[in-house]
Amino acid sequence: MSDDATAIGTAQPGEKNRSRPTRRDFLYLATVSTAVYGAAAVAWPLIDQMNPSADVIAAGVPIDVDLRPLAPGQQIIVRWQSHPIFIVDRTPQALRTLQQPGLQSRLRDPNSEARQQPPYAQNWHRSITPGLLVLVGICTHLGCIPSYRPTVGEADLAPNWPGGYFCPCHGSRYDLAGRVFQGVPAPYNLPVPPYRLTGPKTLRIGENPPGQQFSLASVDQM
Repeated sequence: MSDDATAIGTAQPGEKNRSRPTRRDFLYLATVSTAVYGAAAVAWPLIDQMNPSADVIAAGVPIDVDLRPLAPGQQIIVRWQSHPIFIVDRTPQALRTLQQPGLQSRLRDPNSEARQQPPYAQNWHRSITPGLLVLVGICTHLGCIPSYRPTVGEADLAPNWPGGYFCPCHGSRYDLAGRVFQGVPAPYNLPVPPYRLTGPKTLRIGENPPGQQFSLASVDQM
């Protein structure tokens, strides 16, 4: 088992150009551009933390992620099985928004009835614990990587935007549980990978909780 995740990006709510230091040694910071709808390219910090070897990544061996540097409202992205995995520390306000009837009526699959998550994440927050969101960051339309847009009311998305994800390729939108909106090209919610918490601040991706069985091979669509 690899003891380290490959962190490939972080994002602060409303601060797309600000990097956040980690607690690890052997890291470097760089920036890359990410296109966002209706705006110029945005710089994101790129963090490489003691990368697992290529054969470990290809084998899909579980990886551990240290959650201690993750701030409320922040997203980090790690790589597992060559997939980007979005990890977000959701704020209490974001959790309240997810339960609003007005939002749920705008979603294609608000109750997560499609097989896009393990049974232990088939709930209103689509996670083991409400505050921690873990998603495969691949749009279910054509496989693009959605951008993290957590700020409520962003005018270029919608006046009543609740915060969530936007795919700049074809306009698909998801809320902060990865649930897809109605009327967009993407047909399914973002997948939830197998994962569990091995400690208060340690996340293991690629391994189910004891007694549970789930793999990404069983989802309806990646």
